[in-house]
Amino acid sequence: MDPFTQGALGAALPQACCRQAAKVRIAGAMGFLAGMAADLDVLIRSSADPLLFLEYHRQFTHSLVFVPVGGFLAALALHFVAGRRWQLPFRTSALVCTLGYATHAVLDAMTSYGTRLLWPFSDERFAWKIISIIDPLFTLPLAALVALSALRRKPFLARLALLWAGLYLALGALQHQAALNMGRELAASRGHMPVRMEVKPSFGNTLVWKVLYQADGRYHVDAVRAGLRPRVYPGTSVPRFDAARDLPWLKPGTQQARDLDRFRQFSDGFLALDQNHPNRVIDVRYSLFPNEIDALWSIELSETVGPADHVRFLTHRRNARRRLGDLWNMIAGTE
Repeated sequence: MDPFTQGALGAALPQACCRQAAKVRIAGAMGFLAGMAADLDVLIRSSADPLLFLEYHRQFTHSLVFVPVGGFLAALALHFVAGRRWQLPFRTSALVCTLGYATHAVLDAMTSYGTRLLWPFSDERFAWKIISIIDPLFTLPLAALVALSALRRKPFLARLALLWAGLYLALGALQHQAALNMGRELAASRGHMPVRMEVKPSFGNTLVWKVLYQADGRYHVDAVRAGLRPRVYPGTSVPRFDAARDLPWLKPGTQQARDLDRFRQFSDGFLALDQNHPNRVIDVRYSLFPNEIDALWSIELSETVGPADHVRFLTHRRNARRRLGDLWNMIAGTE
């Protein structure tokens, strides 16, 4: 999720557990900062290796076994800045920060990006795909209740914030199942027997969902509006990536071949060749418009580089503002 939402949920839990009304504000402030701290892993980057950040984002800092360590480190930073001024014992600051930190990875796992909750015991990326990485309808009530809890020093309002978060995520789970059923019906209507299928919410809502499935050597991408006024928005398809066919010049054992495998693991195998750039491999899972194959990121390989050279990592944000208007029409059911 976005940092502000992570902070809001990180504040809500220690506020809700607060036994002294006078400590609600400091508990919320420290929990807010601790709730965002896990995303400091984005600083792990390398100018020489453009895919390094993909490996470390949502890795050890988001592991469940790291929660006590992350909470302790956050407390070390925050206790002497804020906790001690509010006459909190260090153990209380550590508990508050650990509660705030603990919310981060679980909330991230609710999205579709993938979070390594069980690192170092497993490299599996948990992605329950029930909420978008940015969802104002989830965030705004949560943040408002957290702010009111701090202003009025009432832990009860923070408990309402947690209740809202739980109910909204439960609704997302129901919508996910409805979208999955619609995706299965859509594939069946085409005579397809999907090898695998996944659905995930489109940007900023839980009404319109992207449906992605593999059948007959191709990835098919569509969108469905689940729940109220269900509707199918037919999309398009693209051949599944095959290195031997699409990049016959790529030599095994080179750094580019290893980078391609790293990108394959990150994208859960949902790779395709960019139809407009024959040396680019795209992650089919993500696009701004849910029934299109218009990747948000890709890697670019080259025949002319040396065996130790890395691929290029590219991000794509074409016509984002205009397309958000089109997406809103789908969400509102007017498109």
